[in-house]
Amino acid sequence: MERLAKYAGKKVMVTGGLGFIGSNMAHRLVELGADVLIVDALLPGCGGNPHNIEGIRDKVQISSSDLRDSDAMGQLVKGQEIVFNLAGKISHIESMRDPFADLEINTRSQLSLLEACRAHNPDVKIIYAGTRQIYGIPEYLPVDERHPLQPVDINGIHKMAGGWYHIVFHKVYGLRACTLRLTNTYGPRMVVRDSRQGVIGWFIKQALDGEEIKLFGGGGQLRDMTYVDDAVSAFLFAGVTDEVDGQFFNLGGEAVSLLSLVQLLTCICGSGSYAAVDFPPERKRIDIGDYYSDYRKAKRVLDWMPTTTLAQGLQRTVDFFRRNKEHYW
Repeated sequence: MERLAKYAGKKVMVTGGLGFIGSNMAHRLVELGADVLIVDALLPGCGGNPHNIEGIRDKVQISSSDLRDSDAMGQLVKGQEIVFNLAGKISHIESMRDPFADLEINTRSQLSLLEACRAHNPDVKIIYAGTRQIYGIPEYLPVDERHPLQPVDINGIHKMAGGWYHIVFHKVYGLRACTLRLTNTYGPRMVVRDSRQGVIGWFIKQALDGEEIKLFGGGGQLRDMTYVDDAVSAFLFAGVTDEVDGQFFNLGGEAVSLLSLVQLLTCICGSGSYAAVDFPPERKRIDIGDYYSDYRKAKRVLDWMPTTTLAQGLQRTVDFFRRNKEHYW
């Protein structure tokens, strides 16, 4: 695609680049000929896995600096043309159990990076990975960018703040920043060893292990699923589109019930089973019910829309983990 050819030779920094989406981003950037710097401190609970860059390890630079280290960030952002800011914690349950750790990673870290850019590279372009969790329980469906922001957990509050920091730095200091709000992204290199970073990965592990998948509330909740390659494409389009600066964009995908997802998954895996169970109280308190995004703004401004069906995406994901099981279980 012609506009992605612009990445050839560009200096691009990916925070959280050893994590799920960040590593997939790094692989694609290397294919496009970019000069890639991965920044990832491999903090516990953030999803980083060194195996995620297998095959491109000698084609990227890697820094283990923490985003909260302002001196290190000041040096790292110098000369970068684009920053894909994917570092953070995404566990809703853990944010309720340890809100201060979530505060550090999802707010202070973002401010540290933005301040470093403001002071040492004010011309850089920054694309931040937000989340649909900031909308909370939907008042209407599909949820567009005008929907009220009413997060139901600590993680949602902190991710909302992280997104707004980027917009404020755009409006006040002129930093070219925008936010893409992700929803249920899945695919190769995702965390599957537990459910803290999303249930889809956990479902995949259970299915491949032939275990019984527990569907809280029966699994009737609707969710939209975005395959990681589609999400990465949206970020790449945003990186070379001037019109995105200072704006929020919803991403989205195919909306299905969790029950339908699990039925398809166990069919693809040829193993696993499922059963309806009651919600644990700590999960019931922060469940948002049905959710799917209106991504027409991204389609209009970025000329983006998801192209991978759920069946295709799950098959590719299952195939990846079958080949690489020892690095993720």
